[in-house]
Amino acid sequence: MIEKSLAELYILLVEPSVTQAKIISKELKASGINHFEIASSGEEALDHLHKYRPDLVISSLYLPDMTGSDLINCMRNDNELEEIAFMLISSTTGFDELDPVRQAGVSAILPKPFASHQLKRALLNTLDILSSKEMEFDEMNAEDLKVLVVDDSKMARNHIKRVLSGLGIVNFTEADDGIAAIPLIENSFFDFVVTDYNMPQMDGKALIEYIRNKSNQQSIPVLMVTSENNENSLAAVEQAGVSGICDKPFETDTVREIIHKMMTDI
Repeated sequence: MIEKSLAELYILLVEPSVTQAKIISKELKASGINHFEIASSGEEALDHLHKYRPDLVISSLYLPDMTGSDLINCMRNDNELEEIAFMLISSTTGFDELDPVRQAGVSAILPKPFASHQLKRALLNTLDILSSKEMEFDEMNAEDLKVLVVDDSKMARNHIKRVLSGLGIVNFTEADDGIAAIPLIENSFFDFVVTDYNMPQMDGKALIEYIRNKSNQQSIPVLMVTSENNENSLAAVEQAGVSGICDKPFETDTVREIIHKMMTDI
């Protein structure tokens, strides 16, 4: 994969407010972005995406014809658009409104208004996702690692795989629930597991408890990638024996550091 710089990123900004579009455009230019277009609605954005393929879509949550959540879902369900990075800018902080966007796989969620350093950091994280930077270990290659990804959202699994692929990992097995993951763990060897917290039949905490107490791979590293923000729930996950916890959305550098620590501490 060819590495890009901020100056080479091509961005589609989806913002219905002319004033907000001007403010964000100014901040993009100050961050070193030279190439971007502006769409004022979801349909206009989708039409543009099918004609010109940007590296990143930056969208407001509320658009005149759909929400930012609707837009990213349209993209993730379109073979031509599903790999395009997505960033949300929103004044909304509610879990119910933002979680569908997190689950679909975003490089960042920024507040509105945001600080210049927040945008710059989010743009650099997008570059990390877009650019391959294989992980290095003392006695193993990233491409040899076998990873089980457990999440009830296919879009979330695809995003996790996309990020891990950028780190040089290529061998993935998927499960859409903890229940589905159990026979895979019992019948195959994995170097580590990446799991969501909230899943319908067996959640991430229950899966970790099974792995640590009943499976034949009790010492396997487990990384939880979750939008869960309840401190008591996360404390229970830590008590269950999780190896690392990452927020959704997550920064590639953070994932890289956690995985490296998990694999070198074995």
